[in-house]
Amino acid sequence: MPRKSTLKLPPIAYQESIGQRLARIRKERGHTQVELAEKVGTIQGLISDYENDKLRLSADMAVRFALALSVSTDELLHPGVKKQAGKKHSRKVLRRMEEIEKLPPRQQTVVLTALDSILRGAAR
Repeated sequence: MPRKSTLKLPPIAYQESIGQRLARIRKERGHTQVELAEKVGTIQGLISDYENDKLRLSADMAVRFALALSVSTDELLHPGVKKQAGKKHSRKVLRRMEEIEKLPPRQQTVVLTALDSILRGAAR
């Protein structure tokens, strides 16, 4: 049986835990726990456990989460990496953008042209 380490490491001062940071980044990206679980290849209950710091994040899972959330492992793990600046994107808008990207190029052009026209009118 392995011995317990007597090494005393200084505490890391951070404002949010890795689980809290994972939850924040997931929400900023507009994903539910179920959606993230599907992307990572696990179940929603484990996502909840990671976010509530009931499970420690292994290196393998950190890489999986970083890839699924399109962030670097530094942003996911490092307490000093700043939060994404700016306003959070609307989940509704992000989902519609995904739907537009699935359209054929010609239909995308029609949708974007109409959207540009509406936005120009709103800017006046």
